[in-house]
Amino acid sequence: MMLSEDVAFDMIRSSIILLLSEKPLHGYGIMKEVEDRIGKPVSPGVLYPFLKKLDKNRLVSSSKKPVGQKPKIVYELTAGGKELAARIYKRIASMVSLAIEPNLSVCVHCGCKIYEGGYRETISGREKIFCCVHCAQVYKDELASVKHARASKEEV
Repeated sequence: MMLSEDVAFDMIRSSIILLLSEKPLHGYGIMKEVEDRIGKPVSPGVLYPFLKKLDKNRLVSSSKKPVGQKPKIVYELTAGGKELAARIYKRIASMVSLAIEPNLSVCVHCGCKIYEGGYRETISGREKIFCCVHCAQVYKDELASVKHARASKEEV
C-alpha cells in the first residue's frame, strides 16, 4: 500500500471515530456520513473490520436498535472511545494550528489573531493591523489620551 493510501485510511478511520463521537450510527449511516463530509467513500471492506477492531479493543459497543423498518446494528463509542476521539480532535487542532499560525496577524489593540483580512490603517506613519474598525478607533482614542496626558505633564 502506498503512503498516500495509508494517510487516506487514517483519515477515514479517524473520521469514523469522530462521527461516532457525535452520535451512535449504523454501518450504512457511517459510510454515508464519511462520504458526505470528506468526499471519499468508505467501503464495507474497510468499515466493518475497523468497527470489529474497535469493538475488540472496547472502544465501541454495538447493539441492535430499530432504525427505519427493521433493526440494525448501531455502533456507539465507549468511554475509552470518547477519550480516543478527544485525542484525535487535539491532534487535528495541533495540525491546523501548525498550518495556520504562520499566516496569522495580531490585532494591535486587543491582541486577537487574524487569519484573513483585518482592518489596516496608517497611524503615525506606520501601517497597523486591527481585527476591526472599532479596535482601530479605541487604539487611536487611547493614543490621543496618552499624548494629551504627556502634554499636560510638560505644561506643569
